[in-house]
Amino acid sequence: MDFTKFEVVSIRNHPELNERWVQDRIAEDPSILGLGDIVLKDRERIQPRAGRLDLLLQDADSSRRYEVEIQLGATDESHIIRTIEYWDIERKRYPQYEHTAVIIAEDITSRFLNVINLFNGMIPLVAIQMKALRTGNQIGLVFTTVVDQLALGLVDEDEEGQEPTDRSYWESRGSKKTVAMADQLLEIVKSHDPKLELKYNKFYIGLAKNGIPHNFVVFRPKKGFIRFEPRLKNMTETQEHLELSGLDVMDYDSRWGRYRIRLQPGEVEKNKQILTEVIAAAYTASGQD
Repeated sequence: MDFTKFEVVSIRNHPELNERWVQDRIAEDPSILGLGDIVLKDRERIQPRAGRLDLLLQDADSSRRYEVEIQLGATDESHIIRTIEYWDIERKRYPQYEHTAVIIAEDITSRFLNVINLFNGMIPLVAIQMKALRTGNQIGLVFTTVVDQLALGLVDEDEEGQEPTDRSYWESRGSKKTVAMADQLLEIVKSHDPKLELKYNKFYIGLAKNGIPHNFVVFRPKKGFIRFEPRLKNMTETQEHLELSGLDVMDYDSRWGRYRIRLQPGEVEKNKQILTEVIAAAYTASGQD
C-alpha cells in the first residue's frame, strides 16, 4: 500500500471553492458527515424572518432531523446563534420530529468549543470540524465530530426516587420465562465484569456493580419475549450486521442511543455469538473497558 501525502486546503481562501460547493458535496452524499444513514430533506430552507437554513437532513429510519449550518473558516458568535435559532424554529414548526442542531466549520476554536459544550445538554448540538484535503488535482472533504450530542439519561434511569421493584414484579409484568432470559444475557455480561448483577427497576431491568448502575445494556421482559437494548451509536454497518445475523431489530431509539432487539425464548442461546459481540461493543463504548 503506497503512502500519499495530502495538503490541507482552506476553502474560505480558495479562489474556486466556496460554501455552495460544500453544500453540493454533502447533498450528494449526506453520509460523509458521519451522522448515520441520513438523507437530504431540504437546502437553503427559508426561515421566517431569519434567513435560510443551509441543509435540513433526516435520519432514514427514525424521526430525527438535523438542522445543519456551514461556516467557512473559524466558528464565530453569529454562526452559533444562527444555528441554534434555526434549530429552534424548526422544532417549533415540526414538533413531531426530534431535532438536532449541527455546526460545521473548518476551524472550531477552543474558545467556541467551550461555548458549544455549555449549550450541549440543554440543546441537542453536534459540532463537526471540516477539512479539505488535496492530492494532485483531487480534493476531498473529511468531517470529524468534535462535540457529539450529549446522551441524555432516561427519565426512568434516574435511580434516585425510583420505586423499588424485585424479580417477582418483573415475572408478573413479563413472565418467568422472559425474566430467565435476562439471566442468560447477564452470564454473557459477566464475562466482562463478574461483579455486575441485575438491578430491578420499575421501567426496566438494568445492571449494577456494588449498587452503582452501569446500564450499557438494559432488558425489558414482556409476556412472550424480552427486549434487549444495548447502548451503541447508530451506524449503518452495525444495523446491517445485526439484521444479517438474523436478529429481530426493532426501530433504533435515537433519542437515547439504544438499539432495540426483540428476543423470543430460546433465541439467546441460538444467537449467543452475535449477542456476545453486541454486549462487548456496548461495554467498550460505555468506557467500562
